[in-house]
Amino acid sequence: MLTLGFDTTILNVALPTMAGDLGATTGQQQWMADAYVVVFAALMLPAGLLGDRFGRRLMLIVGLAVFLAGSLAGALAGDVNWVIAARALMGVGAALVTPLALSVLPTLFTRDEQPKATAIVSAASALGLPLGPIIGGWLLNHFWWGSVFLVNVPMAAIGIAACVFLLPETRDPASPKVDAVSTALTATGLGALVYAIIEAPTRGWGDPLVLAMFAAAVVLITALVLRERRIERPMLDMTLLAHRGFLFNTIAATLVMFVLSGLLFVLPPYLQAVLGNDAFGTGVRLLPMMGGILVASRTAPQAAARFGGRATVSAGLVVLAFAAFLGSRTTVDSGYGYTALWLSITGLGFGFSLMPAMGNALGALPRDRAGSGSGLLMTLRQVGGAIGIALLGSLLAGTFRDRLDVTGLPAKAADTAGDSVVAAHLVAAKAHSADLAASADSAYVHGMGLVLLVCGIAALVSALLAAAFLPGMQTAPAAVAPPETPDMAAEQADARQ
Repeated sequence: MLTLGFDTTILNVALPTMAGDLGATTGQQQWMADAYVVVFAALMLPAGLLGDRFGRRLMLIVGLAVFLAGSLAGALAGDVNWVIAARALMGVGAALVTPLALSVLPTLFTRDEQPKATAIVSAASALGLPLGPIIGGWLLNHFWWGSVFLVNVPMAAIGIAACVFLLPETRDPASPKVDAVSTALTATGLGALVYAIIEAPTRGWGDPLVLAMFAAAVVLITALVLRERRIERPMLDMTLLAHRGFLFNTIAATLVMFVLSGLLFVLPPYLQAVLGNDAFGTGVRLLPMMGGILVASRTAPQAAARFGGRATVSAGLVVLAFAAFLGSRTTVDSGYGYTALWLSITGLGFGFSLMPAMGNALGALPRDRAGSGSGLLMTLRQVGGAIGIALLGSLLAGTFRDRLDVTGLPAKAADTAGDSVVAAHLVAAKAHSADLAASADSAYVHGMGLVLLVCGIAALVSALLAAAFLPGMQTAPAAVAPPETPDMAAEQADARQ
């Protein structure tokens, strides 16, 4: 789970290097980051059901093997399209591993030990997000960019060996069948939405293909919701959203991931291209955010117990909004000290809002719905992350291209410079143009400021929603409730009869 966590963000710090080596545009960089997240989000629910039906150990091994194959393909890829395909394959593996890593815990631990075990697994996943850029930066400083993929191979191999020798096989024959139509609607609907958002800045928002993709996304996602509401045992249980505590805590967690994913996408090029740090230096400079998250992870549970989930989540979102507004005031001359300040505050806001929101969301559900609730919550979190990268990355790309001064450059060079801040610096170096480099820095910082302003507004709106609609004092669980074991499911079925 730690590996899957840092794989969500490890590529972010490598994107500037890969943009230079592979000639990737900002849109292609968004796809390299998003291919993993979109597939991950689309397949997580059906993957959990596959494990229930065919054996959790077997599907965990299959998931790790697919993840390993995708990592090898990424390390050996020679162009952008192969990297995107490899990231999508890794997303398939990650979607199989994530729900099953939680669902095997009840077979390994007693009921008293399960909350602690689940908390450790969840913490490993959360810790991976800020660790990704640091590990990626160190690897890039010592090896070529493919090493950010290759690092997964030994981790996945150890995981496979551990599953083979340490895990007993478990399944739940009573679980719903995998609904192929719902799975296809989820994947194609999300894919069409993300494609439209990423392509819009380049093609134009009124482009027929972009409009067609938006329309297709609306139709497919509407069809999914209608289908899931009609069938008897839905894969995506929409009735869970009728629980007010679950709905609004889930909205808060999703919007936090929207903000964080967008932030971690736009920040590495600023630290690397504008401030001139190497890849490892960029990763290390994201450490203040991890410090904030660690402080919050220790103090948020006590705050939630004393002041209630609503107050804690709302306060965390206000802190996150404040950090984003501070960040939006960054200028070309601000330097790293100012960035470290608002990054620390971002970590605090992230920790105080996301962790209590997830715990309270599942705490609002009856215990027998915790398994399906955690699947829906994690899926929506991933969707929030995917849309954050697509929407905020597109806003940045459009603003950067509009403000970049390419006066006097040949048409082809001007077009290349507009692809990304890294490409603009490469063109500036070849043309010996200090003015182009300065314009690129200024345009990128302006675009980043705009993105952070949107993040701040999103966090503030989330805080107002949380304050208005979340239940007051509630007893949140210490950790995410583990999914049902077959024995528990049988007991509950007997009780219902």
